[in-house]
Amino acid sequence: MVKSIYSPRKYVQGSGVLTELERYVGSLGNSFLVVADPFVLEDAVKKIGKGFEGSESEVIFEKFNGECTKKEIDRLIEIAKVKKSDAVIAIGGGKTLDTVKAIGYYTKLPVVIIPTLASCDAPCTALSVIYTEKGEFSEYLFLPENPDIVIVDTDIIVKAPVKFLAAGMGDAFATYYEARACYKADANNLVGTKITKAALALAELCHKTLLEDGLKAKLSNEKGVLTKALENIIEANIYLSGVGAESSGLAAAHAISNGLTVLTELHHASHGEKVAFGTLVQLVLEDAPEEEIREALSFMKNVGLPVSLEEMGVNVINKEAIMKAAEASCAEGDTMHNMPFTVTPEDVYGAIIVANELGKQFK
Repeated sequence: MVKSIYSPRKYVQGSGVLTELERYVGSLGNSFLVVADPFVLEDAVKKIGKGFEGSESEVIFEKFNGECTKKEIDRLIEIAKVKKSDAVIAIGGGKTLDTVKAIGYYTKLPVVIIPTLASCDAPCTALSVIYTEKGEFSEYLFLPENPDIVIVDTDIIVKAPVKFLAAGMGDAFATYYEARACYKADANNLVGTKITKAALALAELCHKTLLEDGLKAKLSNEKGVLTKALENIIEANIYLSGVGAESSGLAAAHAISNGLTVLTELHHASHGEKVAFGTLVQLVLEDAPEEEIREALSFMKNVGLPVSLEEMGVNVINKEAIMKAAEASCAEGDTMHNMPFTVTPEDVYGAIIVANELGKQFK
């Protein structure tokens, strides 16, 4: 039996670290392709430019087109080849980061990840989630290596709207429950090995941190101030969840999130919101104690996550549409098979309906 824990080679978090970027990435080469979200491009040029002040390195900036698709990955690969880049740097949200990780994989270039949001655990993982041109889930691209360097400038993240921090907490909240399910099932983690005690400990610490500091971090973010609680939640959302989930495995919560992408009303909902609701559905599938479900609902309410389909924008519960989502959740190759018992689409359908009612009735 082989166990393992995978993580980025280097993780750096702190106030203002982006303005010292060359200090952390200079060993990777002299030519860098920076792929940036449109809304941070101007700021990225200024801050990263300052981080390379006095350097002879060439830094090329390219705007990300908004969706992690095969077409967008191929477009940026061509730019990296033409510019003879030594490394690729992503600055932005989860889809930008996933795109650049895929570029690094196909070009064999080092990858530097600079998240501008603590909205998901994508920065640290050896995984890219690929979508269709219509924004529906297409496939997981499992990568042989984690990003070389992850740099988290908390000065940037504290300025982001609080809904992104909440979404990150929703994604991170699934980590412990899915790790627990995978461990019970003796399932493989996302890198194809068994689960270490260290990975489980990270998942448990992630859960504990969310419950202890989630509300305080939300309030800090709303007021635009950095506190220890906010720093802790940023670390939980990005590192503890990323390494914990990858090395412990995914189960029903993420499979259900992927299934929910077939509902057009939820295309605007964030990944973290769908995963958080998927966590509620997983707890119903497990017939978890009422106290545990109430704790989950209370946490989600406190940090601003939706607890029902209606709160995410599904105004009419259509049986046929929900069944399609349930069937998609059980698709071959997704992570529903990591549950410690057999799960059918009918099981998922029933759990979605009950989870939705629990959310609607929760006070």
